[in-house]
Amino acid sequence: MPCPLIANADVIRVTRVDRCGRPVCGEDNGFVFDCFATLAMNPNTEDGDDIAYTAANGRQCGFKRGCPSFNGYDIELSFFSVSPEFIEITTGNPPVYGFDGKPIGYDDCSLKCDSGFALELWAEVLGEDVCDADGGDGAWIYFLMPWVTNGMLGDLEIGNEAVSLTLTGATRAGGGWARGPYDVMPTNLAGTPGPLLTPLGPTCHRRTLVTSVAPPEPVCDYTPVLCGTSA
Repeated sequence: MPCPLIANADVIRVTRVDRCGRPVCGEDNGFVFDCFATLAMNPNTEDGDDIAYTAANGRQCGFKRGCPSFNGYDIELSFFSVSPEFIEITTGNPPVYGFDGKPIGYDDCSLKCDSGFALELWAEVLGEDVCDADGGDGAWIYFLMPWVTNGMLGDLEIGNEAVSLTLTGATRAGGGWARGPYDVMPTNLAGTPGPLLTPLGPTCHRRTLVTSVAPPEPVCDYTPVLCGTSA
């Protein structure tokens, strides 16, 4: 599949990470959903300083273009489902529980800059040969941003139209995601699902690849994060 075409976005998974960017294991540390409209990943850069060598007579003797600095991605997720579990993982806002101990809402509190989450997105791939890839049942473009911080909800307006919410955040490089706690790509010619074959480098903010391993099913509840030797 040399030239994959990205179709519609399919599924997003968020995973709680600690203040060092490592996935947190446990029953209540993941969430998978598909009720979202868009995910923007906007590069945050700073222009470098250009250096110009100008002679006394005004003639330019030399010029060196400054090297921009890449600070990461500013993300903006537009979504519809008001899930206390998702909001708790991404923003740190505490859930409100009902009589049966299940989350029924959330509180808007001070911004927790020491919390973080990983964000994975699967988007369908178009092509006649997608079902031949590694013996799978299709193919997806897989995006991974293993360390997102400063999660915050945006403006909320409720009226007579469909209501959407906005989550913003910013990626960080490094962290301890390593190969990850999930099976997201084929690891051999037989198409056996497994974790990432190689971890992201210490200066990397995002990974994008084509995979024949299907995304997880959306579940309107916490999902477990089972960390093994791959994480």
